[in-house]
Amino acid sequence: MIHPSHGVNIYVATKPVDFRKGHDGLAALVQSHLQKKPFNGAVYVFRAKRADRLKLIYWDGTGLVLAYKRLEQNTFKWPAIRDGMMQLNPAQFETLFAGLDWRFVTQLDVTPPAAAE
Repeated sequence: MIHPSHGVNIYVATKPVDFRKGHDGLAALVQSHLQKKPFNGAVYVFRAKRADRLKLIYWDGTGLVLAYKRLEQNTFKWPAIRDGMMQLNPAQFETLFAGLDWRFVTQLDVTPPAAAE
């Protein structure tokens, strides 16, 4: 499983994309349609028309990484289809990637202590 580190932005394109696209095609979509920079270290998640597949791309500092996942007997839970994107927190992303319903997952906001005792 892919575990984005804390502080990494995760964006989900809410409109299905052509799944024949590879690294460069998806990076171009990030720039042109999502108005983001594909090489900023954020994770960008895309869905196919069939909700059983997802692709994600991210820049790891040395190259553009493309990951693909297909569920065998279920579908991913996606937001309503519309133009644009939405942002997920790491807990929601891990739940989505596992094929579970991420809409019921909230991340706890923890404030670090000001000083050690």
